[in-house]
Amino acid sequence: MEEELKCPVCGSLFREPIILPCSHNVCLPCARTIAVQTPDGEQHLPQPLLLSRGSGLQAGAAATPSLGHDAAAGPACSGAGGSAAGGLGGGAGGGGDHADKLSLYSETDSGYGSYTPSLKSPNGVRVLPMVGSTARKFPTCPEHEMENYSMYCVSCRTPVCYLCLEEGRHAKHEVKPLGAMWKQHKAQLSQALNGVSDKAKEAKEFLVQLKNILQQIQENGLDYEACLVAQCDALVDALTRQKAKLLTKVTKEREHKLKVVWDQINHCTLKLRQSTGLMEYCLEVIKENDPSGFLQISDALIKRVQVSQEQWVKGALEPKVSAEFDLTLDSEPLLQAIHQLDFIQMKCRVPPVPLLQLEKCCTRNNSVTLAWRMPPFTHSPVDGYILELDDGAGGQFREVYVGKETLCTIDGLHFNSTYNARVKAFNSSGVGPYSKTVVLQTSDVAWFTFDPNSGHRDIILSNDNQTATCSSYDDRVVLGTAAFSKGVHYWELHVDRYDNHPDPAFGVARASVVKDMMLGKDDKAWAMYVDNNRSWFMHCNSHTNRTEGGVCKGATVGVLLDLNKHTLTFFINGQQQGPTAFSH
Repeated sequence: MEEELKCPVCGSLFREPIILPCSHNVCLPCARTIAVQTPDGEQHLPQPLLLSRGSGLQAGAAATPSLGHDAAAGPACSGAGGSAAGGLGGGAGGGGDHADKLSLYSETDSGYGSYTPSLKSPNGVRVLPMVGSTARKFPTCPEHEMENYSMYCVSCRTPVCYLCLEEGRHAKHEVKPLGAMWKQHKAQLSQALNGVSDKAKEAKEFLVQLKNILQQIQENGLDYEACLVAQCDALVDALTRQKAKLLTKVTKEREHKLKVVWDQINHCTLKLRQSTGLMEYCLEVIKENDPSGFLQISDALIKRVQVSQEQWVKGALEPKVSAEFDLTLDSEPLLQAIHQLDFIQMKCRVPPVPLLQLEKCCTRNNSVTLAWRMPPFTHSPVDGYILELDDGAGGQFREVYVGKETLCTIDGLHFNSTYNARVKAFNSSGVGPYSKTVVLQTSDVAWFTFDPNSGHRDIILSNDNQTATCSSYDDRVVLGTAAFSKGVHYWELHVDRYDNHPDPAFGVARASVVKDMMLGKDDKAWAMYVDNNRSWFMHCNSHTNRTEGGVCKGATVGVLLDLNKHTLTFFINGQQQGPTAFSH
């Protein structure tokens, strides 16, 4: 297939292909360089009329010069229909030496706007017109030589004649008109060429991109080298400054030790002189032979000698400082840090901005669900995400989730509140920038049912979890799917069955309430339990406010929770049952 798309003149893929009357295909630039010698005795092609955009020049008026004798001649066409397509001749009348040379030009070749008449095929290929009196001989069927091809066999994928359809092996095959299939195949080839052309264009753009990357690599390499040199120089400078500081400390320590030693030397020398003088004087006194004179001064001398001896206290003859320096430089961590110094900071960058998937972000009652993802072609690793939410009143953001998941649901928010949420990613290099802020509105009114995950196993839920039934003689508890933190909320429960006069309890509770005892017996629930005659309020197993009036089949129990006033009130069949049950 590739060989059929190559020009026979230049050997490359066709560039602006044209079809010659002899059915050969050549590139338009190659056709411009072809000069075909017509056989002797054959009638020359008539000169076409040349029209200039500026003036009406005719052929022979030197509109466009033809190729000279030195022009390279292309391969001669051997098919019927003349030597070549209509050419432009130089010289009046076309009868000169160059009359047997043909030259092909496009519409824009001449400065005067001369052109060669041409046609356009449906697929955009330039077709030169038939000229002269020569007519093209159409190919005939090899099985029926007198019949031209008129149809196309789809099964055999080959042209056929009329007799092949009537008598030959193609009689039972699917056939279509030859012209229609010719146009269809040309359109397919043109479409395929367009695809190849688009790919070639993409390849050229990709090569340009690669060359730009090469240039960027060169520039970034030089920048990184300069940055590395600057960082290492900064480390060397810091080490030099620290060395100067350490040397100063050593010098101060040395001077301190020298001063202490010299002071001790001077002090000891002075005391030694004093002691030596006293010793010499005492020795002279001892040599005195006069007992009375000796006894007159002996007591004073003895005291002086004792005082002198006491001045040499313990430690006075020991050095106050050591000759060794007590300074130890621990350079091992720094050496390890230098050996471990690498381009980790260049290999790993902080993650980019996460993209919030708004189509997956939603609210349900007082819960919000947020979803996000990283942008495509992200090369930085992500260790996790940090989701932040404000307080629903325009306050400060707070972290509500930290982890690797990209989908998070936050429960227990305020009803009828507007929350702002944002997310950011992090890795070992640090924390990336925040995403855009998404605004979520919780429901105005709570819609909830019984929660099958919170009920005791003896409780059976039906009617889409809106009906709870229990046949056990022991107390069992089931909670709803909604949690409240502020606002005023009222809901009702309808008694569909009331067998054996039990004492059902209704109220509010925390999620950690005990499920196998009556509601209100622990400190996690506030409830009203009622039989067919009277009711009581109960919290922490404390029964209060006995009130006449009970429930039966078909009764309606209402619960009013006012978190603004921190009160809980109960109703039976629309009438308040007793006083306000609880108030905090």
